[in-house]
Amino acid sequence: MTRAAGVVTLARMTLSEVLVVVAVLALTLAGALTVLEQGQQAWAYGAARVEAQQSARLALERLASDIRGAGRGAVPAVTVAEAQRLVLQADLNGDGVIGPTRERITWRLRGSILRRDAGGGAQPVINGVAAFALVYFDGAGAATTIPAEVRAVAIWLSTRADHARSLAGRDAGASVATVVHIRNR
Repeated sequence: MTRAAGVVTLARMTLSEVLVVVAVLALTLAGALTVLEQGQQAWAYGAARVEAQQSARLALERLASDIRGAGRGAVPAVTVAEAQRLVLQADLNGDGVIGPTRERITWRLRGSILRRDAGGGAQPVINGVAAFALVYFDGAGAATTIPAEVRAVAIWLSTRADHARSLAGRDAGASVATVVHIRNR
């Protein structure tokens, strides 16, 4: 087929043939774009879920570390034992006096932000907290609310991603829980 014959063949296409070709092309592109959009949503959901899990783990590890180190020296380890607030003490410099900075640590949930105050103001540790609960146990393993009797703390933290799009109605959050024993008691 020569070039002139190809041009004549294109010129002989009817309007209905052109419309069919355009319709098939439009359907193909619509399907490809739908698959692409679903892939992007799945990626965004996965990234948000990873962010929520990592944030929850970081907050849990930091809180657990503070609980384990509480009570160093001849001071009470726990001074406030509430469901969403915990105040810990440790005599880090060994002078027998609890200083205002680094020796008294307060953890509390305000709104959806878990905050830690070690004397410099309540700094946010994690945003997007859906639920936060603390349960306190004495030396025999019984639940207690008396700060002087606390020997272990059960922590439950549930988060949701800040910028997550729901994918098929699923929440992109994470829940973590642990029981931490105070080492110095």
